[in-house]
Amino acid sequence: MSEFRVATFNLENWDETASGDRPSLDERIALTRPQIRRLRANIVCFQEINGQERTGEPRGLAALEALLEGTELAGAELVSTRTVAGEVYDERNLVVASRFPVIRSRQIRNEFVAPPRYQRLTADPVDTDAVTIGIERPIQHVEIDVGDDGMQTEVLHVINVHLKSKRPTNIPGQKVDNYTWRTASGWAEGFFLSSLKRMSQALEVRRLVDQILDADPDAWIIVAGDFNADPTDVPVLAIRGDVESTGNGDLAGRVLVPIEHTIPEPSRFTLIYQGRGEMIDHMLVTRSMLGCYRGSEIHNEILHDESIAFAGDAKYPESDHAPVVASFVT
Repeated sequence: MSEFRVATFNLENWDETASGDRPSLDERIALTRPQIRRLRANIVCFQEINGQERTGEPRGLAALEALLEGTELAGAELVSTRTVAGEVYDERNLVVASRFPVIRSRQIRNEFVAPPRYQRLTADPVDTDAVTIGIERPIQHVEIDVGDDGMQTEVLHVINVHLKSKRPTNIPGQKVDNYTWRTASGWAEGFFLSSLKRMSQALEVRRLVDQILDADPDAWIIVAGDFNADPTDVPVLAIRGDVESTGNGDLAGRVLVPIEHTIPEPSRFTLIYQGRGEMIDHMLVTRSMLGCYRGSEIHNEILHDESIAFAGDAKYPESDHAPVVASFVT
């Protein structure tokens, strides 16, 4: 048997910085590269990877490539979300890094779920009709051959996600500035719209999982990333599809299992907010993978509280998320 390790890590606005700005990319790399080495991962789902411009070249992933130098992922194949022009996005790309061969990849946005439409109640000027509530980030689906003998293909479906944050969506005329709302109703409606976006993405992930399982009921699937939702929040439960939720035992084979449940509860958090650990970065696997699952880790020993004063990128070079890694065998 051969082990492979899969991780998910939100690197929090990973990018180059202007000369003189702090923290510099080199400062961030000095603290983050040991975290990458510690993962010992063959496959990593990254979130919040920004693109970099080079004269005469398409926008690329230079900052991420610099981070991965000197790690097990140096030279790994990097599969990123891309614009219609074929470049990586300027900000917040999803990237899967793989030491195994990538068979194919795609990005999905509103393929299985139509964009929601909603007439906002507090907009100023008022909406005269429903407007499209756009989903900012696609879902990434990468098929990887994790076969250990180089002869027989063993397909692993990796679904990399970054669901909408809980931060309220802007509503015309309802913001005084970036941090101040004019009315409580406007704030509440903005919060509702963010929930709508997050749930729309979760439903699309669930439909993608079902499409894969329709073709192969024993498919190996991992859904990993920043869900911006706790384990018992509706988006996570919708993707999992527990029998307790559907009430249908015939769907037991389609349940996705959260590997975090094998980690002791006191250590089960990937973010600290107002002194409280939150588990918002998840890895869910099909039951067909449980036979080859060997264990999980959350590297959260040095997380800062991202809600305290001055806890911004200029204060802490590290990400405010902890990586999650799981090991499997083939």
